[in-house]
Amino acid sequence: MRKIHLRCLTLYLLLCLGRSAVAQEPWTWEKVRARFEQGNPTLQAGKLSVDESKAQEITAYLRPNPTFALSVDGTQIAPEKGVWRPFAGTFESPSISYLHERRHKRELRLESAKKGTLIAESSQADLERTLLFNLRSAFVSTLEAKAVLQLAKDNLTYYDHVLDISRTRFSAGDIAQIDLDRLELQRVQYESDLQAAEENLENAKIQLLTLLNDRTPIEQVDVTGTYDFSDQLQPRDEFRKIALDTRPDLKAAVEAVDKAQTEYKLAVANGSTDPTFGAWYTHNSSTNNPFGTNTVGVSVSIPLRIFDRNQGEKLRTHLDIRRNERLRDAAEAQVLSDVDSSYATVDSDLILLRPYKAKYLQQSVRVRDTIFFSYQHGGASLLDYLNAQSEYRTVQLSYVNLVGSYLTAAAQLNQAVGREVIP
Repeated sequence: MRKIHLRCLTLYLLLCLGRSAVAQEPWTWEKVRARFEQGNPTLQAGKLSVDESKAQEITAYLRPNPTFALSVDGTQIAPEKGVWRPFAGTFESPSISYLHERRHKRELRLESAKKGTLIAESSQADLERTLLFNLRSAFVSTLEAKAVLQLAKDNLTYYDHVLDISRTRFSAGDIAQIDLDRLELQRVQYESDLQAAEENLENAKIQLLTLLNDRTPIEQVDVTGTYDFSDQLQPRDEFRKIALDTRPDLKAAVEAVDKAQTEYKLAVANGSTDPTFGAWYTHNSSTNNPFGTNTVGVSVSIPLRIFDRNQGEKLRTHLDIRRNERLRDAAEAQVLSDVDSSYATVDSDLILLRPYKAKYLQQSVRVRDTIFFSYQHGGASLLDYLNAQSEYRTVQLSYVNLVGSYLTAAAQLNQAVGREVIP
């Protein structure tokens, strides 16, 4: 008996675990974003590029390696004995030399590399800004698909209720067979709406999981969030100011100008002369000078920059400053254009949404219910009721799609500004 109880308890636990595995907690936007930052491969690859840029700073600040040389000469075979005497008259001279870089070349290389890292970080932030917009759009599409699916279910449930009433009326001889047939044929439209909504929801979840690089089964994925619009919208100029201060691609363009100026300074410094200092020690056992057996020496080698004074790089880097300044101006114009365009879209969606929420939604429900009541009591024709039902379906679906359009436009405005200004 005890073994039977243990088996029953084990089976119960397994069933509970299985249900919890299928019915996972819905993902909020915060959870989706956290999963994205941890698992998106494109974003992770971008972070590695920043680390690579930081590693280049080490290379940029390295000193030139000294050069060591060893010269050996004078090894001979003694003729009087015919034997090899390798150290009898050998000349040995080890030497070391070092290139001394002038005009702060190392410091300028390091400064240029650090500014390159700043550009890499801004580019990574811009990549994240773009990917977050794609993620937000996929999240909104999933919410919209859920809303459309719920609307399709509600419409089908309501229409099935209408069919039940109509069948009862037909049995009582209150309506004709042709009217009942037309009502039942109309159900195909709602079945199609339901099937299309389920397919769209599945596709939206697939897109979301792809961005998250997540292998969770589709049937276990669910999202939750506010599917509504905010009627308040700040003035356009406020968003413009925030965008000019925040957009990472504009920051990268400004930093590129700064880096180009450093590159020009480095090109000028590279046009200067760098001396090479050398020192050596000599041991010459075959010299006749008793004081010349062991000697030391020093040297300075200075290249004469007569022809090559790095003129080409000086000109190129100077022109590159102007080129990056033009690119910065173009980036600033693009930022303002993005803000204006996305702002206009959000404002247009709000203009359409306000009357829907204030009047059209309630009107569509009232008209449908009134016509249906009138149809039940013989005051309206079947065609009148089908038209009212169709108008209700169109208004409700248009509202759901408009909310989705608004949320996508809000995400577009957040992307244009560079941070979340509309939750």
